[in-house]
Order: sequence, then C-alpha cells, then structure tokens
Amino acid sequence: MCGWLLFIVCVACVPRAVVVFHRLLLRHRPLLLHTEHTHVQPRTQFRDVQLKMAALLVLYETAVGYGLFEVIETEEIGLELDAVQEATNDLARFGKVVKLKAFVPFRTSQDALENINQVSEGMLPDLLKDFLEQNLPKVKSKKKAEVQLGVSDHRIGSAIVDGLGFPCVHTGIVPELVRGIRRHFPKLLKSVKEANMSKAQQALAHSYSRAKVKFNVNRVDNMIIQAICLLDQLDKDVNTFSMRIREWYSYHFPELVKIVPDNKVYARLVAFIGRRTTLTEDSIEKLEELTMNSATAQQVYEASKTSMGMDISDIDLLSIDMFAKRVMSLSEYRQELHEYLQTKMHDVAPNLSALIGEAVGARLISHAGSLSNLAKYPASTVQILGAEKALFRALKTRGNTPKYGLIFHSTFIGRAAAKNKGRISRYLANKCSIASRIDCFSDNLPGSKFGDVLRDQVEERLNFYETGEAPRKNLDVMREVIATLPQQTPAKKTKRKAIDDDEDDDDAETPQPKSGKKKKKKSRASEGGEASAAATPSTDKKKKKKKRKSTSEA
Repeated sequence: MCGWLLFIVCVACVPRAVVVFHRLLLRHRPLLLHTEHTHVQPRTQFRDVQLKMAALLVLYETAVGYGLFEVIETEEIGLELDAVQEATNDLARFGKVVKLKAFVPFRTSQDALENINQVSEGMLPDLLKDFLEQNLPKVKSKKKAEVQLGVSDHRIGSAIVDGLGFPCVHTGIVPELVRGIRRHFPKLLKSVKEANMSKAQQALAHSYSRAKVKFNVNRVDNMIIQAICLLDQLDKDVNTFSMRIREWYSYHFPELVKIVPDNKVYARLVAFIGRRTTLTEDSIEKLEELTMNSATAQQVYEASKTSMGMDISDIDLLSIDMFAKRVMSLSEYRQELHEYLQTKMHDVAPNLSALIGEAVGARLISHAGSLSNLAKYPASTVQILGAEKALFRALKTRGNTPKYGLIFHSTFIGRAAAKNKGRISRYLANKCSIASRIDCFSDNLPGSKFGDVLRDQVEERLNFYETGEAPRKNLDVMREVIATLPQQTPAKKTKRKAIDDDEDDDDAETPQPKSGKKKKKKSRASEGGEASAAATPSTDKKKKKKKRKSTSEA
C-alpha cells in the first residue's frame, strides 16, 4: 500500500518539476543570449580587425620617386587612432610602426613631371604600375585579399584597382600614416639627403605650375574679362569724381550744375572757364565747341555775369583745374578702353556681340569665367546669369524666381512689354547660347552672319508678341545662312582628282594578276553556260519520249 502511495507522489511531482524548470529557462533566456552576443561576437570582430590591419602597405608619392611602406605594429593601430597620431610626432616611435619596403626613383625631371601629372589626374603611370607589380603580392580576388594598399587619393586608388586588381583603401588609419611618412620621409629614406629632397620638391612644383598655366593666343577671352571689369570700375570712378568736382566748383559757380548735366562736358567747362569773371563775348564760340550747343553756351555766359557764387583763391582754383583735367583724362581713357573692348569682342565672339552687344556679351563672358564655359551653359542658366542671389533667395523663401540676369541690360528686354519680358528673355538666352557655341567651337567663320540673323529672329519674336505675325523657324534661318557662306576652295579636291587620275593611268598600264583569274572564271562560266545550253535539247527529247511511251501504254 505504501509503495503505491510513493509511486503516485513521484508521478505527480515530476511534471511539476518539469514545469518549474521550463519557466526558469524562459525567464533567464534573454540574459543568456545577451551574454553570448556581448562576449563572443566582439572578440571575433576585434580578431577580424587585427587580421585586416596586420597586412597593410602604404604608397607614398614624392618628388624623387615612389615609396612603398609596410605597417609593422598592428595592435596599436587596431586599438586606437590617437596612438598613431602621437607616434607621428616622434621618429623613434613612428619608425616602429612603418618600415620602407621598396623605393623606385624617377630617371629625369621630365619623367617626374609626367608621372605627377598623371597621378594628379587619377591615371596610373607605367613606372608606378611596374613598381607595384614587382613589389605587391599577387591577389586572386579582391574580396579574399589579405593585404590592402593604402593611398592618399581615392582617384589613384581607383586606377590601381582597375589596372592591377589590387584592393586599395584611403580612409581610416591611412591618412595619419601618410602624414607621418611625409614628415619623416627624408630620415626613413637614408639614400637621399633632406636638402636634395627640398630642392627636388621646389623644382617639381615650379614645373608642375608652369605646365598647368596655359595661355591660348587665339582665344584671348581673358583680355575681354579684364577689360570689362576695368570699364565698369572706371564708370564708377568717373561718376564719383564728377560728383566731387561738381560739389567743389559749385562754391564758385553754382548755376553751371543745372545748365550742364553731362559729367564729361562739365569737367571740360570747368577746365576752360576757371574763374567765371574771365568769360567774355569772345569765349562764347569756344563754349559752343565744348557744349555742342549755341543756346547752352549763351546760358553759361549769361549765368557767369549774374552768378551768386563766392570768390575763390588762385591756389584753390588751381587744385580744381588739376582735378578737372584728371577727370577728363579718365573719361578719354574710358572711351579708348570701350573701343578696345569692341575690337576684341569682334575678334573673339563676333556673333555674340552682334546679337546682344559688346558690353553685355563681355559681361556674360566675364561672369561665366570664359567663352568656353559660357558655351557649355544651357539657355536656362544664361537667362539668370548674374541673378544668383535673387534665385537662391526665391528658392529659400519659396517666392518667384528671377526672369533675367545680365541680359536685362539688352535693348530687347526694355522694348518688350511688361507681360512679355520673361518670354523674350528666355528666347534671347536661347539665341545667346547658340551664338556663344558658334563663336567658341567653330573655326574660320567669316564675320558675324549668324549673329545678325539671330538678332533678326529676336526682332521678329518681338514683332510676333505685338502683332501676332509668325516668325521664321530657326532651321530655315540657319540653312539660309549656310547657303550664303563661301564654299571651300576646291584646290584639295582637284589635287585628289589628279592623283586618282594618275592612279587610274598606272592601273591601265600595269597588268593586274587578279584580272587573269577573273577571265578564267568568266571563261569557265561561259563554258558551263554553253554546256548547259547544249544539254537542254537532249533533256527535252527524253521528256518527249517518256510522254510518247506513257500515251502508248494508255
């Protein structure tokens, strides 16, 4: 009886113990999983980092050649970046981090210049390619590579990956290693002295800068840029000086300001009149020459007799006279500079200047940086060129964007109605883009025929907005201009024809070996044709015999 009771108790308690153990396992499962991930996985990650950093080579380009360095101490590098930054300041510590593995010098200074030009443009020079092929380990796959090459620029790294298939890296610890190598390179490479290294760097820097600075004599748009900038500055200076001379001379002759509004004429009159009491009836003729108006000259003479200005000393009058002559000289120089700008624009961009004017065209070139940059811009960019601040302000405030920039100074925008200013500015920008591309990318085009026709198209568009008359299509207009252009001289064509004729004569005189083969083929074909013709009647006779037999049997 007791045995049965013990059996029943055990059977009843075992399921209870199983349930309790299961509940404990579910309660502590997140803790067990957390300890598994926090302790096991970071160790494996750190081990992978150490393996990756254990095999690292660094490429360093200098003015004397290429150097390949091998990273020695990997634990310090893998643990923290600050340790490497501190090690770069001390040669003894940094010498334990990296070690020079191989070095190849440049043969000549010209060779160094060619290599540095290719490296700066992201290309792989042949010398560097051979150097890396000899000193880098062979890699079957970039993903499975145990060695990485550290480079200072990602472009040369991309070129190495494409050319050699070797994995490259330019981030992480590599920039600090390159900085330390650059600082201690003369001491790490004992075969080259530090003084010779600095001389080589200076010579290569001069050669590289001299090669990069290029000047094209045919496209002197730089002169146009400087001329238009100086012209704008002169306009501001002449206006400022004219205001100053008006205020200064008004103490002596205040009535002259209202009679003569032009600044240039005013400076001439100040230099001629001097003291107003010296004017007589004989000086009226000279005043007419200066003002180009007899009525204005008479008003100046009459106002000088009844002026309310104060008397002025000779020293002050001399200063005013010198300043007036200086303003006159600046005005004359401004006129000469404007003529110079016109001639330059007619030489460099004749179609653009014919379309929109010399001053506005020069401002567009100056704002774009060059004629080639302006030619590469789309018409939408040319339209708002010079109104960048208003554009970004409108985009920021979500307002209306500007309709025009520098092309607003053109006469077409002013002549258009208020509702058509945006439309005509868009159309004018389109024509300016076409004209600039013709001027930039075409050679030996006579005059400004395309620019004149494009200007006529803008005139027709203005007329279309007012009267509704349809303008001509751009394709038809361009075909008309191309038809009017002088044809190319047929000298080259006649020479080519003469050469062809001579070759034909030589071919007729000299026997060709292929002609015999062709004749044989023709003879064989003719024989085959005769044989086939001879065989045709026999086949016809056979057919007739077969028909007769079939009819007789029937």
